[in-house]
Amino acid sequence: MRSWPASDVPSLPDAGLPAAARPLRLHDTGTGTVRPAGPAAPGGTARMYVCGITPYDATHIGHANTYVAFDLVNRVWRDNGLRVHYVQNTTDVDDPLLERARETGEDWRELAEREIQLFREDMTALRVLPPEHYIGAVESIPLIIEMIEKLRGRDAAYEVDGDVYFPVSADPAFGQVSGLSRAEMRPLFAERGGDPDRPGKRDPLDALLWSARRPGEPYWDSPFGEGRPGWHVECSAISIEHLGMAFDVEGGGSDLAFPHHEMSACHAQVATGERPHARAYVHAGMVGLDGEKMSKSRGNLVFVSRLREAGTDPMAIRLALLAHHYRSDWEWTRDGLAAAEARLERWRAAVSRASGPPAAPVAAAVRDRLADDLDAPAALGAIDAWAAADGDDADAPAQVRAVADTLLGVAL
Repeated sequence: MRSWPASDVPSLPDAGLPAAARPLRLHDTGTGTVRPAGPAAPGGTARMYVCGITPYDATHIGHANTYVAFDLVNRVWRDNGLRVHYVQNTTDVDDPLLERARETGEDWRELAEREIQLFREDMTALRVLPPEHYIGAVESIPLIIEMIEKLRGRDAAYEVDGDVYFPVSADPAFGQVSGLSRAEMRPLFAERGGDPDRPGKRDPLDALLWSARRPGEPYWDSPFGEGRPGWHVECSAISIEHLGMAFDVEGGGSDLAFPHHEMSACHAQVATGERPHARAYVHAGMVGLDGEKMSKSRGNLVFVSRLREAGTDPMAIRLALLAHHYRSDWEWTRDGLAAAEARLERWRAAVSRASGPPAAPVAAAVRDRLADDLDAPAALGAIDAWAAADGDDADAPAQVRAVADTLLGVAL
């Protein structure tokens, strides 16, 4: 599956030099601590997997918030002189997609392709750097079948009426990604696509690996019968194929910590006999609207494409997202967008001046703040302060423009 085009990223004069002094530190959900994230060797390759959309309602502000956050990770690593091997999936066959297709009378493949294309356009407009590999579930079905076969070979799969399940008891590390108790897991499992009450399962939390063929649904042949893959095993198979085990960061929204990242890790660790699946699990907060989490099920979505169609500058949308720490839960408001538009106008006016205060302290402050668990609001504040001050450095405006573009992804 093709990705989207990459925007040009200016190289700052001292790019790559501050990596040892400013290693990127991110909050790892599994340990509950902020710790270094990235390869141990200077100049190495950072490996990151970010879970993609299920393409039936793209791209809402909650999506954008997540992908802009991990775009900052990508940019900080690159500025630190690292090569970044970034992989993202798209779940182009799954229950929510098929349900929407039935509701609208549209072919599920056409629905998925249209929404994926819209997602590509939104990511391009927001200047999110594309993944090296953008992989669909459908094209990965041979990999998924291979993984399920490995799990079967390790006695880590069983059938219930033709469906294939993963027993969470197969991985002693189950629960280490999310840090939740079983009592906390069960309601979340039911809320987020699981089936804890299904008769015949060995454990209410056991996860679906393969769904047997059902009338009117797409299916593929496999050694365990015709059907289609479960959700969690998709990301296990894709990530291992393209990144191997113990990659640096697995990312997504905070609602993916359980069950999705928990189950994906277990599948991968049991199938390979290695651990960990990822060295750090990093999660972006949820975006709300009118006092509720923004979600497809609630129908309270703000779409990037509709904001763009209404004339909103994509850089203002990006600044509205960056005004909140990536791990925080927050509310999208028109006032917040207006503040971002005003900030964008101030910044553009400042970098259009003939001179300004020296840029080096601004670059250092932005780098410091982003290295500290992606403190984007403080990084924005550093540029705000520069834009509000006077100075006689004729090179500074162009240099600050490059800092905003390279590190924050904001084109001025």
